[in-house]
Amino acid sequence: MTTANQHSVVDNASVSALLERGRRLATPLLRAAVDRLAPPMDTVAAYHFGWIDESGRPSEAHGGKAVRPALALLSAEAAGAAPETGLPGAVAVELVHNFSLLHDDLMDGDEQRRHRDTVWKVHGPAQAILVGDALFALANEILLEPGTPEAGRATRRLTRATRRLIDGQAQDISYEHREEVTVEECLEMEGNKTGALLACAVSIGAVLGGADDRTADALESYGYHLGLAFQAVDDVLGIWGDPEATGKQAWSDLRQRKKSLPVVAALASPDPAATRLAELMRTDAKKSQAEFEDFDEAEFATRAALIEEAGGREWTSAEAQRQHSTALAALGPLDMPGHVRDQLTALADFVVVRQR
Repeated sequence: MTTANQHSVVDNASVSALLERGRRLATPLLRAAVDRLAPPMDTVAAYHFGWIDESGRPSEAHGGKAVRPALALLSAEAAGAAPETGLPGAVAVELVHNFSLLHDDLMDGDEQRRHRDTVWKVHGPAQAILVGDALFALANEILLEPGTPEAGRATRRLTRATRRLIDGQAQDISYEHREEVTVEECLEMEGNKTGALLACAVSIGAVLGGADDRTADALESYGYHLGLAFQAVDDVLGIWGDPEATGKQAWSDLRQRKKSLPVVAALASPDPAATRLAELMRTDAKKSQAEFEDFDEAEFATRAALIEEAGGREWTSAEAQRQHSTALAALGPLDMPGHVRDQLTALADFVVVRQR
């Protein structure tokens, strides 16, 4: 085994341990938060988190990667505090993240998440909306409960990030109905939709640990660019990802007519494939969603091939690497324990090589 491979194995083990720590410490508080909800919202939320199945029986379903709780605990350590100091922030950010997933699944019509039927498919659209709203309210309640100045500062960052997340979702929906979207607009949308909450996650623990704004802002910058790298990888997986790994349908983003980075970058290319892709997409725009989803699989494969031929896949993968480098550069000026810096680096590496 080469040195590089040895390093990769060590990093993967380190990331797995970090994610597991975030999940292990945050889950009991998440469960306690969900228990505050009135029936049937408590059981609907428990289903969404993977704790129970459709019939209410205990389940071992995959509950997500837990990147945000892991970052919140690490950020507390970056400020010299114990990781547990960041727990209210870890739970609050995870609640906001899942609020957005519940609503996004409904708005996008996604029927599968983490290899299971989505909440709106099982429990109906009304419950998906209500439980999402309840999780958002719980997030702020939990973060404010300590009543400290640090809790107030952390809540301001969370509410700002949530507003930007919602802005990003609104932009995403509007772009689906526009014929032309620029790469810059797409990056702005993804910075809001994904970057803002990851930025909050990696600064909120530090704020709760007493860090000054300079430190929190630098950590936010790392998280923002990490979020853009994360979303760029997500966009590649949204078209070419293996359904067995992603838990979503093949060509998922193409089915939803998303103007994701590979699509937008391909359309901006001078390659002849971009012209053919644009012609297809103009025709697609005139079809109803039901007609579009009724396409033969070969139709989606043709569009994916044109996006790749025009360079959209390669550009997006390179953009993930660029954002990864920018994220790590943001950590440069910060004074933090060496092991924390190493773990933040390992998490950034994980984001750009994941397959789901």
